[in-house]
Amino acid sequence: MQGSALCPGSFDPVTNGHLDVIERAAPVVDLLYVAVFTNMGKSPLFTAAERVDMLRVATAHLPNVRVEAASGLLTAYARDRGIRIVLRGLRAVSDFEYELAMAEMNKQLYAELETLFMMTRPAHSFLSSSLVKEVARWGGDISGLVPDHVSCRLREKFGTARN
Repeated sequence: MQGSALCPGSFDPVTNGHLDVIERAAPVVDLLYVAVFTNMGKSPLFTAAERVDMLRVATAHLPNVRVEAASGLLTAYARDRGIRIVLRGLRAVSDFEYELAMAEMNKQLYAELETLFMMTRPAHSFLSSSLVKEVARWGGDISGLVPDHVSCRLREKFGTARN
């Protein structure tokens, strides 16, 4: 597939499930934007700059991935960069209803924008940033759920020892 695609999210923090989708999407486009959006409905643990930094480290091995902070409407971000494909990861069928509504609204705002859905691998289907933060907050073992550098950042934030 030629051109650029956008993989948006809050990534608070990036998980191995996010990386699964990013790593599988990167080879099928010329340039993959990974945009760290501010979600007004969430109170992030990490600042946008911290989330961008963690994602840049996690995707450093992918030369065609560009990580940026973003705010405002996804459609404005995409239009400004000439992006016509949004890639959304799905963990389970329960994610689909929300993602479908968002895709239809984005299509309403930017008719040329298409949303493609990619299922995470079953090994990551239960993963969410919220769940990872909860386990880390209580000192639980999050190895294998997030990249090592993200695990360290979570332990620093919560002041928890590695189990």
